[in-house]
Amino acid sequence: MSEANLNQSAWLSLFDKYDIFNQLEQNKFFNITATQINEFRQARLMTKFDNTSQLPHIFFKHGIGILPISRGTYTLGKFNIFHKFEDIPDEVEHINFNNIYETLDFNNISSESTAISCASISKILDDFVGEELVSTVSGRMGSSTFEFSLDKFHTKKITVSKAQIEIDGGYEGEKSFALIEAKNYISDDFIIRQLYYPFRKWKETIQKEIKNIYLTYSNGIFELREYVFTDIEGYNSINLVKSKRYAIYNTVINVETIQQLILTTPTEPEPTDTPFPQADSFERVINLCELINTSEELGKDEITDNYDFDARQTDYYLNACKYLGLTEKGYKDEVISAFLSSKGKAIFRKDISTRRIDFIKLILSKIVFKETLELYFSKACMPNKEEVVLIMKRSNLNNVNSEETYSRRASTVLGWTNWIISQIEEWNSQ
Repeated sequence: MSEANLNQSAWLSLFDKYDIFNQLEQNKFFNITATQINEFRQARLMTKFDNTSQLPHIFFKHGIGILPISRGTYTLGKFNIFHKFEDIPDEVEHINFNNIYETLDFNNISSESTAISCASISKILDDFVGEELVSTVSGRMGSSTFEFSLDKFHTKKITVSKAQIEIDGGYEGEKSFALIEAKNYISDDFIIRQLYYPFRKWKETIQKEIKNIYLTYSNGIFELREYVFTDIEGYNSINLVKSKRYAIYNTVINVETIQQLILTTPTEPEPTDTPFPQADSFERVINLCELINTSEELGKDEITDNYDFDARQTDYYLNACKYLGLTEKGYKDEVISAFLSSKGKAIFRKDISTRRIDFIKLILSKIVFKETLELYFSKACMPNKEEVVLIMKRSNLNNVNSEETYSRRASTVLGWTNWIISQIEEWNSQ
């Protein structure tokens, strides 16, 4: 049974034993200890939710959130604990950086700590914050004692005292202190607590301005977002004030590069053992392959539990990876898993710049995507879904046999085509 299902089963038992729904109806909040949670399953596994998709169904269905309020005590209530990532512009700033460090491989950043180190050493953090920074704080520590309000419950504040927090990176400059939360996978949202609790601890400790920064790394791109809390005692008062995308690779892809790839990339027959993909974000296809490459092999349940995929998305994106020949199906602990194929391994042995070209070639090796991109250039605008469906219908696709299916899969064709266009730096800079 997956971690999500085990958590769901254990929480159902806890809700029943402690009459939690009735307690929430009467008191708005319900406090529960790690000792009580441990009766059914380890609290550390039952309370770690980085994204909405990781919430047990009983929490998601009833709009319930959970937050630590001390070392070993949590509070539950009908409040939102997550913040959806805002879209940020496609423009990428290229950082010229001569890596003299043999222990840092910028082509294979496999952890959050490495992503932060690379962002620091390459001066990406300095550029984003606007001053020279040095690493001063990281790791686990206790929070301070503070109060805050949640959503509509402003009349009743929550008190936190000595709850455990973890800081991925704390970087101080002459004027400011940057608190960094980092992830090496793409997600739709994040738990605000990871920024808010460290912010409250250090806001009451130092005089310098606190910069709350969320860093996401994937496929050579560092995405940085700076948030402020407009109400220091308002957990949900989070607001994006700045965002930027950086890359360290030096090869620039222009229009001529893409048009040459269209001409020179041979097309391959559609695979007969894999359905035509339904996975609109090509960034997430690449990111999933990165995660598989780092782990060598990932089970379906591991992907669903840890990387902001629901079970259906896991299937869709694994099928997309297999459709392109990047992965193969295996079995890990008797559960379906995925590992990189020889083609996938060869791509991830290359530098980031070459890897981008190879991913474009993989997409263009499929006739539907090549013809859609050709139509894009001939029209000088993105084809509409109806035009893409016409291309699909004459392309002999596997397991696409209804108008509804054609329409859903056309979204993937447009998503991947848009990803290719977004790689053209000349146009991004205008």
